[in-house]
Amino acid sequence: MSLKIRMSRGGAKKRPYFRIVVADSRKPRDGRYIERVGTYDPLLPKDHEGRVTLVEDRIKYWLSVGARPSDRVNRFLDAAGIMKREARNNPQKALPGQKRLDREEAKREAEEKAKEEAKAAKAAPAKEAPAEETPAEEAPAEEAPAEEAPAEEAPAEEAPAEEAPAEEVPAEEAEAAGEKKD
Repeated sequence: MSLKIRMSRGGAKKRPYFRIVVADSRKPRDGRYIERVGTYDPLLPKDHEGRVTLVEDRIKYWLSVGARPSDRVNRFLDAAGIMKREARNNPQKALPGQKRLDREEAKREAEEKAKEEAKAAKAAPAKEAPAEETPAEEAPAEEAPAEEAPAEEAPAEEAPAEEAPAEEVPAEEAEAAGEKKD
C-alpha cells in the first residue's frame, strides 16, 4: 500500500477548504483517508496563522513510514521546515511559442520593408529632382501643360493608395512611440 500525504477538498462551491490527509494513493481525492494531519484554507490571507495548520509529529511519523507528499503539500512542509523541497526549473516553459515567434518575425520583416521603402522614397525624389530640372530648363513651355494633366489625375489615384498604408502607419507609429518611451 503506497501512502500519500495530500489535500482533500471540502467546503462549498467557490469556497474551498482543504484537509491535509494521509491516504492510500489508490483512493479518490475526497475519499477515505487514514489520518488527518492538517488543514489549508486558501481564502485566508497568506500571512494568517490559520491558513496552513500541520500536526508536525504525525507528519514526521508518516514520512518515516514511507508516505510521499504531493507537490503542494511538499511546499507546505518546506515552509514549515519539516522537509526540504528541491526547486524546480523548467527553462523551456518561459520561452515563447512557435506562433508568437512567427508573428514577431513577420512583424520585424514588415518593419524592415517599410524602412527600406521609406529610404527609397526619400532617395528617389532627391535623384529625380535634378533630372526634372534639366528638362524644365530646355522646354518650360512644353512641360507645363503636360504636368497639369497628370497632376489632376494623380490625386484620384493616390487617394486609395494613401488609405491602404494609413491602416499600417498607426501600428508602426505606435510601435515607434513605444520604443521611444522605453
